[in-house]
Amino acid sequence: MISFPLGTYPTPVERLSRLEREGVRTALWVKRDDLTHPDYGGNKVRKLEHVLKEATARKVKRLVTVGAVGSHHVLATTLFGGRAGLAVEAVLVPQPGTAHAERNLRADLALGLGAHAAPHVALAPFATLAVWGFEHETMFIPMGGSNALGALGYVDAAHELAAQVRRGELPRPDLVVVTVGSGGTAAGLAAGFAKAELDVPILGVAVATPVFAVRLIVHRLVSKVAVEIGADPRHARGLLSIASEYLGGGYGVPTPAGEAAMRAARDDAGLGLDPTYTAKTFAAALDVAATGRYSNVLYWHTLSSAPLEPLLVSAPLASEVPAHLRSLLR
Repeated sequence: MISFPLGTYPTPVERLSRLEREGVRTALWVKRDDLTHPDYGGNKVRKLEHVLKEATARKVKRLVTVGAVGSHHVLATTLFGGRAGLAVEAVLVPQPGTAHAERNLRADLALGLGAHAAPHVALAPFATLAVWGFEHETMFIPMGGSNALGALGYVDAAHELAAQVRRGELPRPDLVVVTVGSGGTAAGLAAGFAKAELDVPILGVAVATPVFAVRLIVHRLVSKVAVEIGADPRHARGLLSIASEYLGGGYGVPTPAGEAAMRAARDDAGLGLDPTYTAKTFAAALDVAATGRYSNVLYWHTLSSAPLEPLLVSAPLASEVPAHLRSLLR
């Protein structure tokens, strides 16, 4: 069974002193959203909190979503949706075949995900419609949980950070650096900061393509969430800028800067990063901090640090994963 709040809040903030460049007066901080839940944390927990509350209120019986074959969102939805007593199905699209993505897929299957393969991302909308079927007892969750409902989880997070600043747990950041994939995290933070009168600029690091479409979708979502919570949409949009220079070869493709950031985070901060999302974002945070332009930079850590092994106990071996799903790991 499931209860609310789904996560454990507030998540801690910590200073990453060992990663601060000598002679540069910039303090680097981390917001530990990897610790939102002991079984599977990360940013998806905050989004699913609002989504699953709505699903429970509507008495739906099935969730349908979409994501990359190694999607954190799909895994979190399968885990927590299952605990809420809901069947979970997902349309999965290809991504580079890293060990991280393969383990997520195996965990999905162990948790009972009804997995449907779309061999190309362009086919995903048609496959999703076929699986969804507009059934009244089925709730559709978009990629990443990034609709206005899911983004409300990061409105909550913005207010949480404002309270931590007021309590003196960290100085007011001059910049927040966060991943932008499907965009719900950054959109919720921008709207939430505007509402909380915490006028902190947000650097969203794009990890998906095409970047022009990502910008358009995310800024529209910022406006929608801002209107819903009674914040100024223009002001909220103005807090968020999106950087494309850390994307490299595309979604899920590792970059040298990201790999260096993964090593630095592991060795000097005890943080685990993944090549798809957080490595590229942390690389941006390190670069921004090294410029010395800001007094305090906050990196928002969105990847679960909970061990995945308990979710893999009954998982199929890699060789036992159905071929049509294995083929998505390219």
